[in-house]
Amino acid sequence: MSSDRTVRSGLPAPVPGLASALVWGAGQLINRQAGKAAFFFAFYAALAAWEVGTGNYYAGMDYTPRSNGGFFVKGLWGLVTLGTKPREMTVMGLSEGDNSIVLMANGLIALLTLALGAIVWIWSVRDAARYRASLNAGARPETSRAYFGRLWEGSFAYIVLSPGLILIVFMSVLPVLFGILVAFTDYNRDNLPPKNLVNWVGFQNFATIFSVPSWTATFAGVLGWTVVWAVVATATTYAAGFGQAVLLANKKVKFPRVWRSVFLLPWAVPGIVSALVFRSMFNGQFGPISQWLVDVGITDERVYWFTDPSHPNLARVVALLVNLWLGFPFFMALVGGVLTNIPDSYYEAARMDGAGPLQQLRHITLPVVHKTVAPLLILAFVANFNNFGVIYFLTQGGPDNAGYRFAGSTDLLITWLFNLTLDNRLYNIGAVMSMLIFVIVGTISVWNLNRSKAIREL
Repeated sequence: MSSDRTVRSGLPAPVPGLASALVWGAGQLINRQAGKAAFFFAFYAALAAWEVGTGNYYAGMDYTPRSNGGFFVKGLWGLVTLGTKPREMTVMGLSEGDNSIVLMANGLIALLTLALGAIVWIWSVRDAARYRASLNAGARPETSRAYFGRLWEGSFAYIVLSPGLILIVFMSVLPVLFGILVAFTDYNRDNLPPKNLVNWVGFQNFATIFSVPSWTATFAGVLGWTVVWAVVATATTYAAGFGQAVLLANKKVKFPRVWRSVFLLPWAVPGIVSALVFRSMFNGQFGPISQWLVDVGITDERVYWFTDPSHPNLARVVALLVNLWLGFPFFMALVGGVLTNIPDSYYEAARMDGAGPLQQLRHITLPVVHKTVAPLLILAFVANFNNFGVIYFLTQGGPDNAGYRFAGSTDLLITWLFNLTLDNRLYNIGAVMSMLIFVIVGTISVWNLNRSKAIREL
């Protein structure tokens, strides 16, 4: 009988589990499953070799995590302390020291890697204990090859998806966690690495947003306009797209394909290009629209659409109209596809009952279309809530608002966040804003999706 099939009986189940907890794969080796033991020990050895190979563990009694720790030890140390030795300006330039942001990033990578390793460690411990318990209950021994074959057949989907999961952890989760951590530091233009060390400040940045009047007024004003923008922009583009799709579906319309192609042009042209064109057209000093209004006598002087602080609603209305121009083709195409799938028998039955065109539209077309596109409406709301391109390239947040800090009258939360970080280097305040945006958008999205019948039926 092979070594995988020769198993000592009567050993308590927790013993192999405890052995694997101390040394990965040791429990499987006790259970006489050499292949599984080698599999789990390989992960343990790789992590240990990574730590030892990147560290200096031969420094005698002068060991410190900063100087001698490997990738994981020094990474976790840097994540907790954000460095202890600032760099100083000397005649030779900046001296050697700690870069808090690099330490934070390396610490997060080390932490996430250890978290993935912990999943394998828990798997090893549970497998060793469960297998021993099944043997004590009278089950037949199982070879390592049979186990991995059963694992491949039963968990094939999870095995194939695992590389993608690892990429998501390091490409998506890591930046999100980094942004969250920055919100709890004093990382800003007055305290920039590598010359200065960044420090943990707890909830001080959140208190600044909600306790300092100027910050609170700016946040409340920008948030209010962002919500109005998201609601109106979504409603107008959906209504216009729905109306165009219904009209083009009417059999009395000649050459509907030509009309659809024409109305899809705003969607086909890159949004940035269209926004820049409209910005030139509505330029208060040189734009043709302002000049035309003066020429025909509608206004006595040129209208400064995006720069007049006394009339901020002009810029807001223009931004909504431009967004309508860019957004309605999407809903027109979407609703048009839904209309083609509504059976004609619905309308024939309605006509036999005496329903007119408006009643058919209200009781057949609108409910069917709304049920189908409701989830996409929620996604459109989220996209408009974070619609950076239209505002930034059209109005650049203008006109200026004297009561706001680093924001204009048309700035959305996302463009304000851009101004805080890239233009003014207030990274900690920007990180707070990104967290608030995530909470607001996430809450609204989850609430609406839970209310949507289309989502509940998936």
